Amino acid sequence: MTALAGRRVLVAGVGVSGSAVARALLDLDARVTVVDGSDGDRQRASADALRAAGAVVRLGDDRTLVEADLVVAAPGMRLDHPLFVAARDAGMDVIGEPELAWRLRGAQGAPWLGITGTNGKTTTVGMLEAILRAAGLRTVAAGNVGLPLVEAVRARSTDGGPAYDVLAVEMSSQQLAWSPSPRYAAGALLNIAEDHLDWHDDMDAYVAAKMRIWTGGIAIGNADDDIVCAALPEQGRVFSLVREDADYALRGRDVVETATGDVLFAVDDLLVRGPHNLANAMAAAALARSYDVAPDAIRAALTAFAPGRHRNELITSVAAVDFVDDSKATNPHAAAASLAAYEHVVWIAGGLLKGADVDQLVASNAARLRAAVLIGRDRAAIASALARHAPDVPVVELAATDTDVMQTAVRRAAELAAPGDTVLLAPTAASWDIFRDYAQRGDLFAEAARSITERDVGAGG
Repeated sequence: MTALAGRRVLVAGVGVSGSAVARALLDLDARVTVVDGSDGDRQRASADALRAAGAVVRLGDDRTLVEADLVVAAPGMRLDHPLFVAARDAGMDVIGEPELAWRLRGAQGAPWLGITGTNGKTTTVGMLEAILRAAGLRTVAAGNVGLPLVEAVRARSTDGGPAYDVLAVEMSSQQLAWSPSPRYAAGALLNIAEDHLDWHDDMDAYVAAKMRIWTGGIAIGNADDDIVCAALPEQGRVFSLVREDADYALRGRDVVETATGDVLFAVDDLLVRGPHNLANAMAAAALARSYDVAPDAIRAALTAFAPGRHRNELITSVAAVDFVDDSKATNPHAAAASLAAYEHVVWIAGGLLKGADVDQLVASNAARLRAAVLIGRDRAAIASALARHAPDVPVVELAATDTDVMQTAVRRAAELAAPGDTVLLAPTAASWDIFRDYAQRGDLFAEAARSITERDVGAGG
């Protein structure tokens, strides 16, 4: 794959992944054409930069095939997109960005420690990166978060060798579906719940894509997740919050590696909150141990690890009420983990549910809900579930469709809160009906929360 000079390569997408692929291929003297179905300001800016670097770029049309020796797909595009169907019919090789990165990596490249799951991937890969660095290893979080893999595998140190000893790799289900060749030195599957079924068509295809993280090396899985546990290879290793026979288990308030008896970290020393983050820390520790990282490095890194932005992030406390931003909780599975971390919650939720069912989420958490403030296009579905399963919980629905709705939502939530409560943004839904992305949604929540005064808390509760 390093002999790409002069070869024609078609890249689909001018986003972060597609642009990184195009730049890497241009550096290898390939003849690069980039296409994208959109033609907005962001796409035009990316296109101008790529044209300046030597690529041919076509916007507003990602269906017309051009002659190429290789096609590299953006991860969000389906396998059966007409462009790729036509390319395969013409005998072209169609791959994803991680697949290209793996081929460019070569036999002597840094090993990949892989992480996937419906939720918790980014937190876990951040934990793993911190652990590996605490162990003195050159590493970076790459893939679905952080550095694109094509850039990570081609990075060089000052002496000309590979820049990294090992990579902490986050993989989405789409990236895994597009990339069959990578062999992970160890791979962890955190959890599986219904998500992205508009891309994968059915749950079996989604699970099959996730299981590719176990290809090649040590398979690590969450024993507390029934789907993961059932799919795990017989020789796989498991972590668990409840099973004493797990490879990585709780002993009192310590997480231990049961085979050695080593204490990897103390639960009470973690800065992150909730059982889901404890499970994420166990997964990161298990991956690190699979790479022979010493317990001391694991303990030092995890006890210093702070949650990322918009992931159960404590923004402020006013009159003994905490305001927590978990805007990254974009599906019911993630929201369930978020709600479980707090005893009494005034819940801000709503957005694009993408067909997800919220009944079980509401029923399981009804006892902890003080009130709910609902926003976004699919707020009525959440309101309906609350009426069925938590009829005594006060519900405020806000019909506004501009970003100012978050200021109103936070103020109303504060009015409904009492000392000891948590005002929690755990939307359970995607953000695109109102906000640019989950980050903007979280930023606006944080801005609104910081404007709350003691006089606002409990004013209308």
